[in-house]
Amino acid sequence: MTPNPDASLVRAIGVRRLTASVINVTVGAGIFVLPATAAAGLGPAAPLAYLVCAVLMALIVFCFASAGSRVSLTGGLYAYIEIAFGPSVGFVCGVLYWLMALFAVASVASAFAASVGVLWPAVATMTGRAAVLLALFALLACVNVRGVTPGVKLVEMVTVAKLVPLIVLVGAGVWFVHADYLKWTAAPPLSQVGRTAIVLIYAFLGVEVALVPSGEIRDPAKTIPRAVFLALAVTTTLYLAIQAVAQGLLGPSMASYSAAPLAEATARVLGPSGRLLVLGGATISMFGYVSGDMLGTPRVLFAFGRDGVLPAVLARVHPRFLTPHVAILTHAAVVAVLAATSSFTQLVVVGNIAGLSLYLVAVAASYELQRRDVHIGGVPFVMPGGPAVPILAGAVILWLLSQATRREFAVEAAVLLLAAGFHALRRYVKMSHPRVLKSTNPQILKF
Repeated sequence: MTPNPDASLVRAIGVRRLTASVINVTVGAGIFVLPATAAAGLGPAAPLAYLVCAVLMALIVFCFASAGSRVSLTGGLYAYIEIAFGPSVGFVCGVLYWLMALFAVASVASAFAASVGVLWPAVATMTGRAAVLLALFALLACVNVRGVTPGVKLVEMVTVAKLVPLIVLVGAGVWFVHADYLKWTAAPPLSQVGRTAIVLIYAFLGVEVALVPSGEIRDPAKTIPRAVFLALAVTTTLYLAIQAVAQGLLGPSMASYSAAPLAEATARVLGPSGRLLVLGGATISMFGYVSGDMLGTPRVLFAFGRDGVLPAVLARVHPRFLTPHVAILTHAAVVAVLAATSSFTQLVVVGNIAGLSLYLVAVAASYELQRRDVHIGGVPFVMPGGPAVPILAGAVILWLLSQATRREFAVEAAVLLLAAGFHALRRYVKMSHPRVLKSTNPQILKF
């Protein structure tokens, strides 16, 4: 049997580092602008949308914790779904995840280059923008190829740096909040809460990126549940505090500051220096998101190569640094080209729909893994409530998806059809040339 490449990876990610990774990819650029969207949809009642998202994410996190403790293979959601439902479903969902992650990080990287151009006009040209992006991905690829530990340490440092301006806003602004701005005039209709929540959920997504390097997480059966729940508690508390303080400072005018509501709120308390602090924090947050993506998403390509879905060269592990270097370099090159040639901002709109769809399948996978008592990597985490948790999580996800438009679903359907077509072609090649494609993942064959 072909050796499993996962065995060559180093399990260096503990609870603290995984928690930082989840917080880093969750607290991205979205929280710097979405409070204005929440205020426009619900006004002072905006915390309701945050609570809906938090409850949904708590249910999803229970499912992810269970699945992650049972399947400790690199690939995250792709690995969970593949073990539960087989290579066909796993591949289609894996492609959907990688493409959406690819376009999302390309969009954030493009915004990062634009932000650097504002702070440093000399690189605001097309050539300068390309140079910034090349330097960005060259740096991150180098850091992550040299080891998973340097990559995680960078994420830890960036996470602390991006949280500082948000904590300053809450700590300084809470003393100047106008209580009248936080009073409800009436309870909003449930449909309005749902429409606001399906946009706001963007600020909660990201745990799937941090879980992709599962093959490098130490004692995943204990580490994953502890880290994801701790990260969810931190982000939810922070988000509610940010929304309350910003709403209390800006009041009804908050919705009009859609580009940078937190920068405007901080300026009301600390003046121009506060605005600059938050704008700088947003830039750092973009860098942190890209850093977290470079740590996680390339492992999906590694898993594709490991399982024979894509060329096996993607599953190569560096003999010295013990990292999936080919997958990292490939992902960095593709994202750099996309970010330098287009903005892809329009694809971020459907990112939430794709993310929720993947979450729905992953929730079903956690139920299936629990039902079959699959456990690869220690004693699994037992969900309180048993099968009721994934069923309830699936119901809430379906309710949120019902708030989406046909156009948003059409884009996702196009991606799924493309993935299914590629998979059909792959099966045809495999049947015609049986030795060309062969999975190197023994767990898939076992289960």
